[in-house]
Amino acid sequence: MLRISRDLTIDENDIEISFVRASGPGGQNVNKLSTAAQLRFDTSRITLPADAKARLNRLAGQRMTKDGVIVIHAQRFRTQERNRADAIDRLLELLREAMIRPIPRRPTKPTLGSKKRRLEGKKRRSDVKAKRGSGGFDD
Repeated sequence: MLRISRDLTIDENDIEISFVRASGPGGQNVNKLSTAAQLRFDTSRITLPADAKARLNRLAGQRMTKDGVIVIHAQRFRTQERNRADAIDRLLELLREAMIRPIPRRPTKPTLGSKKRRLEGKKRRSDVKAKRGSGGFDD
């Protein structure tokens, strides 16, 4: 069992990991070995609150299929073990982030003193600009 939060755990048997050939540079090693890990996790197997499910859907983006399966492709490392651990860590981090409720913003009003200071500064700047011009010609 993998613990995501205080009230959410997932069973390791629900995570499917297969190994595929990695792309990119690496010479013959890339062509011979299947080291990239492809993790698949069906989100319908866990019970998430509705708001957490919506956040998970938004955070996963392209990594989540229409059926609710999260697909993570890990090929950062050269060994299967490290890529497997990396894929699981990325899944857990995604689920942890989805479980965090954002703190609602409480709108505040500017204080009376800050309003007066702002207007005073504007008045001072206005006086500086007004004195720049010439006073006119007395011809």
